[in-house]
Amino acid sequence: MRTPFRFSRVALSVLLLTVLADRVRAQDAIALVEPFKPGHTTKVEVQVKLTGKLALPSTDKGKAPQLVPVLGTSKLTYEERLLKPDDAELLKTVRAYRDVAFERTVGEAKQDAGLRPSVRRMVIIKAGERKAPFSPDGPLTWGEIDVVRTDVFNPALVPGLLPPNAVKPGQSWKATAASVSELTDMEKIEEGAITVEFVGIAKLNDRRLARLKISGTVRGVNEDGPNRQKLEGTAYFDLGNNVLTYLSVKGTHELLDGKGQTAGVIEGQFTMTRTPVPQMPADLSDASLRDLELRPNAENTLLLYDNADLGVRFLYPRGWRVGAVQGKQLTLDHARGAGVLITLESPAKVPVPDDYLKEVTGFLAKEKAQITASEKPVQIRSEPVQLDRFSLDATFGTEKVRLEYAVLKQTDGGLTVAARLPAADADIRSEVTRIVRSLSVTKKIVEEKK
Repeated sequence: MRTPFRFSRVALSVLLLTVLADRVRAQDAIALVEPFKPGHTTKVEVQVKLTGKLALPSTDKGKAPQLVPVLGTSKLTYEERLLKPDDAELLKTVRAYRDVAFERTVGEAKQDAGLRPSVRRMVIIKAGERKAPFSPDGPLTWGEIDVVRTDVFNPALVPGLLPPNAVKPGQSWKATAASVSELTDMEKIEEGAITVEFVGIAKLNDRRLARLKISGTVRGVNEDGPNRQKLEGTAYFDLGNNVLTYLSVKGTHELLDGKGQTAGVIEGQFTMTRTPVPQMPADLSDASLRDLELRPNAENTLLLYDNADLGVRFLYPRGWRVGAVQGKQLTLDHARGAGVLITLESPAKVPVPDDYLKEVTGFLAKEKAQITASEKPVQIRSEPVQLDRFSLDATFGTEKVRLEYAVLKQTDGGLTVAARLPAADADIRSEVTRIVRSLSVTKKIVEEKK
């Protein structure tokens, strides 16, 4: 289950302030504006704690949902530089992550996640409600993407929390829909609003800080379904550096069932500190980024699947999703109707490609499928890793499909691939080729005892 709301994202230690009221004349209005222009760079530290209960549907008909405890903490530290967007409708940054910790427990199931050192530099692109990270240094795992995509995106969050015009102490305004979406992770807000109030001026050492109060309740929908969230928090805007330097929000997140009744409650504390970076970090500098591909393409957006327990590793495009993993088999599915089955085999059980072709054609005959075209096995990789492929065009009733097969053999074992694809979809066929060519067995596959 994905972290249910934005408070599952982060938090550092609470900012301790010795506050001295400034003498601000009632007629003085102050502009609170952070200049989000290309090159704007900040250090961000975020920490989150959450606790609560979640209702999981019972597998037995007639039984009430089971309430299970939910606990979670996360911590992220990174430096973020705003990039020039590729399109006027986009927001784009590059981050260098320095510290990542993510833990979550739902019932008795424990989850943790992190980022491999090789891909801790990432480009984040946001278009509307969609946010997509990729690393110019290598493919990401789905878990690594999940860590990043559930974090707030400050170029969308911060401007929407700040007032559109200069304000005086005591004045308030509504946070923008984009900002509320970042705080709550809601894809659609059905009712309610978040209000921001300019409370006054505080002093910390020699820094003048505008204190903001954040409060409100919103109801809407995210990927966890209908929910209602109540938020209360405080923010400080550094008037000298023109940066939102601190944000702390406490939230209550109610998950709602189909009747609008509460099906679970989770409380969380989100804290973020942001500071200007006086000197550009080496890995975010112009010289470091100059030779990197910072636009998303078919190669740098590939995902990495690496299952050490199963013993298989491969790359796959983002349109695919890894499905069920059962025994020594796993599936991949595509929204356009394609599916792939990968089966791990011990060295002695890896079939000869010609024998595999005979097995497949025999199965199709039993299914009364009509084979309209076929390609014999062709070796596309040789020792030490042998990879052979063949394909068939077939008709099941009125449905025309393309059937792609592969056999991979290594010293420690091998695997077979069986893919069923829409007959006329050349792009899907190309993606399957990319997946097959990247396959490798990562441990010795032992034959199961009967």
